[in-house]
Amino acid sequence: MTREQLQGSYGEREAQAAYNEIKAKNDFIGFAIDYMHDEDYQVARNALWVLTKATDDELLQLQPILDKLIDLTMHTDNSSVRRLSMNIIVRLKMEKEEIRTDLLDFCLEHATNMTEYPGIQSLAIKIAYKICSFYPELMGELMRILDGMEIEYYKPAVKSIRNRILAGKYRE
Repeated sequence: MTREQLQGSYGEREAQAAYNEIKAKNDFIGFAIDYMHDEDYQVARNALWVLTKATDDELLQLQPILDKLIDLTMHTDNSSVRRLSMNIIVRLKMEKEEIRTDLLDFCLEHATNMTEYPGIQSLAIKIAYKICSFYPELMGELMRILDGMEIEYYKPAVKSIRNRILAGKYRE
């Protein structure tokens, strides 16, 4: 896979073909490192989209660069790159000893921000839930935040994940 192949518009067929190529080489981490920080947001976006096609087991190859994915999520100006990197983060393992409070703060801010895209809000809630699951006091705070949301102003995707968490029906 080359940078030039990742430029331009990508459809489902191109993303699936690129995924198959990366899968054949079994180099998900090399692909991520090469392209997720590309200065051309289209290249970074397409690369991250390709990575979302991977199975959870394949994505485990990205575990060593979890912090880099988190940094990308929190510092990119591109909402597509943010959403796709969050989609990968939520599928990776988090250990209690490695929890980043800056990521939790970021997620809580974006989960309730009415100007944020619903996909990012939903993923922010999921990641915040994942982080808070290690600490009962944080889980209580998250539940209060979710319960206090004026839910009529949110899109269905956000309402759904919020309601499932509050009802105790959300499973990672």
